Amino acid sequence: MKILIIDDMHESIIPMLEKQGHEVVYSPEITRDEILACVAEFDGLIIRSKTPMDRDLLERATNLKFIGRAGAGLDKIDLEYMAERDIKLFHAAKGNRDAVAEHAVGMLLALFNTIEKANQEVRKGIWDREGNRGHELMGKTVGIMGFGNMGKSFAQRLQGFNVNILAYDKYKMDFGDDFVQEVIWEKLKAEADILSIHVPLTPETRDFFTLKELKSFAKPFWLINTARGEVISFKTLNEALDQGILRGALLDVLENEKFQKFTPEQKAEFEKLAARENVLFSPHVAGWTYESYEKINKVLAKRIKKAFKEN
Repeated sequence: MKILIIDDMHESIIPMLEKQGHEVVYSPEITRDEILACVAEFDGLIIRSKTPMDRDLLERATNLKFIGRAGAGLDKIDLEYMAERDIKLFHAAKGNRDAVAEHAVGMLLALFNTIEKANQEVRKGIWDREGNRGHELMGKTVGIMGFGNMGKSFAQRLQGFNVNILAYDKYKMDFGDDFVQEVIWEKLKAEADILSIHVPLTPETRDFFTLKELKSFAKPFWLINTARGEVISFKTLNEALDQGILRGALLDVLENEKFQKFTPEQKAEFEKLAARENVLFSPHVAGWTYESYEKINKVLAKRIKKAFKEN
C-alpha cells in the first residue's frame, strides 16, 4: 500500500512499514490544502492531530483503506463516515499508556509535596520547611473515571502506595480485581479524595464537569486531567477552587491549548488559574516520552500488518 504520514513521527516508522512492503511518503510539513490535493493517491494515512479527518477530507480520499492515529484521542476523526466507507481505524493508546500513567502519578506527588514551590524557594535562598509541609498519598481514596488503557495503567502505577482505588467506566463491566474496586459513579463521588480523568472527548464528556457536578462530590478532592481539556472549563475550575470544592488541580490538557486564540474570558480565567500554587500544568505531554514516541510506531505497524496480512 501507499501510505502518507502527515505529522512528525519517530523515524523508526518508515523502515517498519517498508519492511511490510509498503511505500511510505513522510511529509510532516504538509499543509491541509496539500493533503486535500494528493490524498486520493494513498491507501493509508498516519496522523497525529495536525488536521481534522472530517468528511471533506475523507471524501477526497477515494482509495483510503485505513487511518493510523499516533496517539489515543479520536475526537477529530469522523468515525461515522469512516464506518460507512469501511475505512479501518488504528490508534495507539497502548503505545503511550505507560507514559500517561507515570506522568499523572508524578504530577500528583509533585503537588502533594509542594516540589515546584519548594524548588523555586530554595533557589532564592528561602528555607521554609513548614510552608512546604506535604500530604501523603498513602491512605487516600483515588477515583478513576474511565478504565481503558490509560485508566488501567494509572491504577497499576498506584500499587505500592497503599491507596484505595475506585474505578468507574460507563461502558465497561466486570473489570474489578483485588486492587481495583469497580463502582458506580455515585459511590466514587461519595468516597474519592482524588479524581483522575481518563475518558475520550465526546459530546457526552464535553463540559461534563460542571460546577453542579463537582459540588455533588461528598468531600473536597484533587483533580487530575491528562485526558481532554474540554471536559472542564477554566471558569469551572476557578469557581470550584474558590469554593473549596477542589483542593487542587493537575492539568496536562486545557479547554483551549492555543494561547493566542483565547477568548477574553478564557484569558482572564487562565491567568487566575496560573496564579494558584495548588494548580500544576504541563503542555499536553503526559504521553510524550522518548520511549512512547517509538512504542507508538510499533503498535501501529503491528496493527496494520495484522489487518492486511495475506491469507
